[in-house]
Amino acid sequence: MKAEAYLFGQVLGTHSFLLRGGFLKPDEYSEIDAQYFLPGGETGTACTVLSSLGVSVRMAGTHIGTKVAPMLRDFYMNKTVDLSPLHFTQDDGVMDYVVIAGLVRSPMGRFQTLFSGEEKWWNTPREEDLIGCRAAAVDPFFREESNLVAELCIKLGIPYVTIDSPHDSFLHRHAAVNVVSGECLSQHYQGMDKEDVMALLQETAEGLVIITSGGGEMLYGRRGEPIKRMKPFSVEVKSTLGAGDTYKAGCVYALLHEMSDDELVRFASACSGIAISRFPLPLNPPTLEEVNALIAKGN
Repeated sequence: MKAEAYLFGQVLGTHSFLLRGGFLKPDEYSEIDAQYFLPGGETGTACTVLSSLGVSVRMAGTHIGTKVAPMLRDFYMNKTVDLSPLHFTQDDGVMDYVVIAGLVRSPMGRFQTLFSGEEKWWNTPREEDLIGCRAAAVDPFFREESNLVAELCIKLGIPYVTIDSPHDSFLHRHAAVNVVSGECLSQHYQGMDKEDVMALLQETAEGLVIITSGGGEMLYGRRGEPIKRMKPFSVEVKSTLGAGDTYKAGCVYALLHEMSDDELVRFASACSGIAISRFPLPLNPPTLEEVNALIAKGN
């Protein structure tokens, strides 16, 4: 399959549980309103969204085990997502578990254990998988392999989106777009004013920098430019699971269509706004018509 975009990073089987009547409380019963086992991870979710937006995608990253593979293959069977770069193993595979109640969610997994070992549970990027693509996205979690994707993109002249990459990283410096979340700010820039972090990110970037803040205003801009601000779209929130991954997908779509910075931020925000208004996201990803309708409606 010919692909327009190449995405490298976390591809998981996600067990999600939507609770009724608020989030978990110690020693109290909670009713499950809905539960699903569907593709997840930053890259898995973004691929699902891009396919819904009409983009053909090539997916790479996490090794896929026996408990995840049948679901993954079945889910993407009739979608414009090429799974051929993925490596399939004979272990269970990587899964996470997410408990959700409106604006609050809590993910659980074994990632600290997985990352603490020496064995890599992701594939090595191949140049032939990127050839012909016009945009890419790379998660920063997979060490030298994540950087290798960026190096291949630079070699082939493919603009790429990354997420939560600090100002002194190779991924950040060469990205067409780096989307930085509040979680990244608290991890790498604790105690710093958000505007000061933004200025530091802009100063060290070749491309566009965006800082998202959930329901708060986004900051964005380039080196040598004043910081711009944009409010997210107002929607009724059903689940925030996949909001950032959908935002990333919106940025990739915007690169493919050569949008301006203002258009890119607005488009990605609209994609994310639709995503948080529904559950489960993989079965109800935003369509291009829905995104354009929300943009036309305004913030």
